[in-house]
Amino acid sequence: MAKLNVGVICLMLFSLLLSLCSVINAENSGKSLPFLKTKVVGAHLKLSKLHFYVQDIAGGDNPTVYEVARASITGNSSSRFGQVKVMDHLITAEADQASAVVGRVQGLITSADLEVMGFATNLNFYFTMGDYNGSTISIVGRNEIGQATRELPVVGGTGLFRFATGYSLSSTYSYDAATSHSVIEYTFYVKTAGARLKNIEHEFL
Repeated sequence: MAKLNVGVICLMLFSLLLSLCSVINAENSGKSLPFLKTKVVGAHLKLSKLHFYVQDIAGGDNPTVYEVARASITGNSSSRFGQVKVMDHLITAEADQASAVVGRVQGLITSADLEVMGFATNLNFYFTMGDYNGSTISIVGRNEIGQATRELPVVGGTGLFRFATGYSLSSTYSYDAATSHSVIEYTFYVKTAGARLKNIEHEFL
């Protein structure tokens, strides 16, 4: 009986070893494992379009962006290199600041280009409207303010935007020099996964 048990155990270990070798070979050959096939995930992807405005207020009594750090070169740099700012801007459905509130955008921007106004951007769009209350979309990347249209990648999300990927397009809609109030227009194209997701194009448009 003891010898039989040893034989069974050896057979089980050998089978396990073969399984592990198969997994390693699949990974090395670049083939997807059965439980990681993108075609299974792809069947649940949904493309959504979001369109809204961000109220960027740098002056006045209630600014929504503040400098939190700077480098020794910042004061003499035409691009404000080394400057770090933190923001908490209002998101609205229309360009008018008094229009319906969609949420807030919170995060950091760092002047990271020695020659032009190019920001390393890390922003979280926190939505508060309807079914999307508490859901977020995150973008990171290079944001060159001098460009008419800026494109940044969507790198993730939470709530109804879990597994979010895609990109955002932004442009300066208006700027009031007297109050340092910029209105930034955003359009997002986002792919998400999950049975609870629905097209939100008409939610903000």
